[in-house]
Amino acid sequence: MPHARALPDHSLSEPDPAIGALALRLSDPDPAVRRVAVLQLADLEDEDGVPLLLQRLQSDPAQTVRAEAARTLASWEQHAVVQALAAALADPVREVAHAAAQALSELKDPASGAALLPWVTHADPFVRASAWRGLRELRHAAGFDAAMAALSDPAAPVRREAVGVLGWLRRSEALPALARAATGDTDTEVRRAAAGALGLAADPAAREALLAALRDDAWQVREEAAQTLGKLKFAEAVQPLIRALEDPYWQVRLQAARALGKLRDRAALQPLALQLGHAISNLRKEAALSLGSLQDPAALAALSAVANDADPEVRKAVRIALAQIGTPHEAA
Repeated sequence: MPHARALPDHSLSEPDPAIGALALRLSDPDPAVRRVAVLQLADLEDEDGVPLLLQRLQSDPAQTVRAEAARTLASWEQHAVVQALAAALADPVREVAHAAAQALSELKDPASGAALLPWVTHADPFVRASAWRGLRELRHAAGFDAAMAALSDPAAPVRREAVGVLGWLRRSEALPALARAATGDTDTEVRRAAAGALGLAADPAAREALLAALRDDAWQVREEAAQTLGKLKFAEAVQPLIRALEDPYWQVRLQAARALGKLRDRAALQPLALQLGHAISNLRKEAALSLGSLQDPAALAALSAVANDADPEVRKAVRIALAQIGTPHEAA
């Protein structure tokens, strides 16, 4: 979907005659004709067509036309459009509601936050979650308190999207609540999102929660925790991340290997070297790159032994790592 268009000044211009012709087609009894007219209005990129699109979204009897109008209106980020798209989240036809939700998720103008925020308390959890999703990247400061309250929403999708909003707002006051969500929420995706959102600050509350999340029953949470620990570079995470290199899921091992490369603690050298023989090439590649980041000549033998790995990306990573470390003489 294209970015929202700036509104041109039509105060001194004549209406486009094509708009009038399309207005007639939008009243055609055939919904296929009306849908094509909506697409043609989008091609005109004319602000004068926005009221016609709003009318189709709000009252067209055909769900295909309403859905197409929602997708088209996403290109016009105005208060009235945001309001209409938010109202369409409650459309009884899911195709229309999901089209409106997708359009709202593409919002870029922070000013749209004021139009969207009232919808986060709607009775329908889909509407609430979609409104939070639309607010996420807008960094609408006025939504902070409501997002904090939404962490207790009975609907997991709402809690997950509220976590995302708090992550984007990057306010340290949210860390204790996010830490509780990362370790105590009943929904895997909420815990995973909260583990990622804890990366907003290197705070002791975040550290303890992430170390606990690294032992979560769900591998997706462990993976996210390992990634965030690498971002925050907590020295206390070295040994837990080394243990995570033995995780039954290679995705967790990969993020642990990457995090250990960022931490650059030589205690990780041998555990990382063992990953060079793993069946998953992505993990072998990450282990090689992290060994290079350690810049320890003790890794040269293990890296040289896999210089002819069957995967070209792994061979490239090994070459990079060897160049980072240099020869034993150079490293000394």
